[in-house]
Amino acid sequence: MSGRERFDRLDALRGVAIVWMAIFHLCFDLNLYGLMPPQNFYRDALWLNQRTGIVSLFLFCAGLAQAVALQAEGGGAGVGAHFSVRFWRRWAQVAACALLVSLGSSFMFPKSWIGFGVLHGIAVMLILTRLAAPAGAWLWPLGALAIAVPQFFRHPWFNQPFAHWTGLVTKKPITEDWVPVLPWLGVMLFGLAAGQWLLVHRRALLAGVVPRALAPLALLGRWSLTFYMTHQLVLLGAVV
Repeated sequence: MSGRERFDRLDALRGVAIVWMAIFHLCFDLNLYGLMPPQNFYRDALWLNQRTGIVSLFLFCAGLAQAVALQAEGGGAGVGAHFSVRFWRRWAQVAACALLVSLGSSFMFPKSWIGFGVLHGIAVMLILTRLAAPAGAWLWPLGALAIAVPQFFRHPWFNQPFAHWTGLVTKKPITEDWVPVLPWLGVMLFGLAAGQWLLVHRRALLAGVVPRALAPLALLGRWSLTFYMTHQLVLLGAVV
């Protein structure tokens, strides 16, 4: 695979998730400051379902991207996972941003700060996904198992703050964002499995050129982490 190959369609799909997230957060901010009819973002199905959809799309795209990255690093589908320097560099960026999110949220929401949000979850799941990559077609049942486990097994012991990351709690922690490894790892594994298959059988669905009108989405997708870390500052500045 050429080092210059661009996966514009994958980037554009990630861009859709980013725009959806920004709209969701704009509505959250407007509601927070009483600038829209009161909404309950913590209980209303309208907002809970949207959050689930946004996180699912992000993690599925992350799985697709790992399939692309593994092939670029020489792993290919079904071959041993690789922890390259490039991987660890990107992982360190995600982990550092996760810590910044925790720090920032502790000032804005001291009683419900983010201890294990989407970036924390991605940092852990990236490593687990790389370890699971050699499973090939078995990634589908592994993903299904990851989604199913917390539906059938939970225990009060996991309600302790240091164990929230597992997702096996009987009581959801009080936090502004919580993306535990289970069940969400399953979504990323599905993305990895789909990516491995597409790279072999339908590569153009990921690497094809997007129409000019969708080029901004592809650009956003390539800068997803930067956008994630800055968009709320811009939105809050505009709202306040």
